[in-house]
Amino acid sequence: MKKTIFMIGLFLIAGNGFAQWKPAGDKIKTAWADKIDPQNVWPEYPRPVMERSDWQNLNGLWEYAILPAGKTEPGDFDGEILVPFAVESSLSGVQKSVGENNELWYKRTFTLPSAWRNKNILLNFGAVDWKAEVYLNDIKIGTHTGGYTPFSFNITPFLLPGKQKLTVKVWDGTDKGYQPRGKQVTRPEGIWYTSVTGIWQTVWLEPVEEKHIVSVSAVPDIDLGRISVNIRTQHTQPADVVEVKVLDQGQLIAQAKAVTCQTLDLNITDLKLWSPESPFLYDMVINLYSNGKLVDHVKSYCAMRKIATARDENGIVRLQLNNRNYFQYGPLDQGWWPDGLYTAPTDEALAYDIRKTKDFGFNMIRKHVKVEPARWYTHCDRLGILVWQDMPSGDRSPQYQGHHYFDGTELKRSPESEANYRKEWKEIIDYLSPYPSIVTWVTFNESWGQFKTPEIAEWTKSYDPSRLVNPASGGNFYHTGDMLDVHNYPGPAMLLYDAEKANVLGEYGGIGMPLQDHLWQPDRNWGYVQFQSSKAVTDEYIKYADRLKKMIQSGFSAAVYTQTTDVEGEVNGLMTYDREVVKVEEDRIREKNRELISSLK
Repeated sequence: MKKTIFMIGLFLIAGNGFAQWKPAGDKIKTAWADKIDPQNVWPEYPRPVMERSDWQNLNGLWEYAILPAGKTEPGDFDGEILVPFAVESSLSGVQKSVGENNELWYKRTFTLPSAWRNKNILLNFGAVDWKAEVYLNDIKIGTHTGGYTPFSFNITPFLLPGKQKLTVKVWDGTDKGYQPRGKQVTRPEGIWYTSVTGIWQTVWLEPVEEKHIVSVSAVPDIDLGRISVNIRTQHTQPADVVEVKVLDQGQLIAQAKAVTCQTLDLNITDLKLWSPESPFLYDMVINLYSNGKLVDHVKSYCAMRKIATARDENGIVRLQLNNRNYFQYGPLDQGWWPDGLYTAPTDEALAYDIRKTKDFGFNMIRKHVKVEPARWYTHCDRLGILVWQDMPSGDRSPQYQGHHYFDGTELKRSPESEANYRKEWKEIIDYLSPYPSIVTWVTFNESWGQFKTPEIAEWTKSYDPSRLVNPASGGNFYHTGDMLDVHNYPGPAMLLYDAEKANVLGEYGGIGMPLQDHLWQPDRNWGYVQFQSSKAVTDEYIKYADRLKKMIQSGFSAAVYTQTTDVEGEVNGLMTYDREVVKVEEDRIREKNRELISSLK
């Protein structure tokens, strides 16, 4: 496939050439940190669910400065930062805090290939935490708020001959504001982690025609043998036409055309169902025509799978995958890295945790109060793992209220906070709706920022009826959504039961074991319980699993074990934070996990 990829930093600062970059600080690193080339960092195509052939990567060394909020662009910058790593991370080469009273400035230059002349140029950001103001050639071209979703600007009207100057200003109040932030705090300790500010996903350019495709999302219906494809376009007219082709290993099996405002329904015969055991993906090709001329062409993929609840022969409401009772079991996955914080060092590293989750015998991941780059979800689609996607928590998240499911306190949000939650949650769902591995939306975690739960859960279900809604994982209970979710540490327990919903154990475990030379900090390490050997940790894990098996027989349909890796001061991972050591006896864990999953038929 033809690609025009102009690698990073070639036109960074006139006369400077490449600077000497190295990771900052003395914290532990992953093995992938040594593989980073600042001239070729995160070179993979960033949006595989809607892929164009031509693009230009803007990752690499940029100039940066930290200034008091409200200042204009500095004449002199502080140094260089490696994008797309957050300024607080080691891999940024900076490792400095910003804080609510300051703003982070970025600057670089780039040139466009001559082949892109007469095209519209889109400037894409994978994610910037939290408020980003973007300037091109000293003209402010747009603002975006929200730390977890991609955004784009058409920069064509602002381009000059030759080099282009790109400047980005970022403000992020972390836990001093109402915005969703997940586990970020200004003073990390215990289960709370280092703040993340600024660009933390790939920045890139792509050429398009004025009329072009904006997004592609496919909703499967295995009962009807049909897939419905929704395509958003820009600047199209009522007479413009979109075409969708579905392919099975290169063979065309379905094709349809429609005007751009219509959903396309394609019938799929001889269905190949997607599951963790058989993650089959169909390829899709989408074409946009205007006056019979092809004006845009993207590649995508889709899957035929169904997630639902249904009563079993005993009247128990069970989670089902593809019309079969299916026990969903996986780890709580924070998605943090000792060297990159929110950003994995490489794409290989990003996929590694998913591969290890499969190696451990799990079939699900709960992505905990964080949203990942698009490539992470594509890895889940291709490798075969179910995903529960949390909404990142924010605002004045109350302390965990234990098991006060019926008398807990909901947060009274300001109108601005509530509006921002709704805006960012909708954007997250829109961003992630194309990925078939995602089967559950989790609107709140425990009681952190929990508000208007029935209203939020019901809106989520109506906005995306193709997936399940977990209204409050371990939080205040309301009779809404598709499941009742309780948390209990360290061992599993049946604390609450709803005969009208699927019952799940959204968190348990947290078995800790600190390993010297693999710790974020030498002291103040934390776990719900701690042991000193892999055998002891595994024995405890299996003891909990045997208890969990009885809960499955009594009516529970899913469970989430804490957690995939150690994270900063937490030492309760199946692996160390640097991913160097698997801390459990992997064969025994895998055998027990498969036994649990197969116990529900």
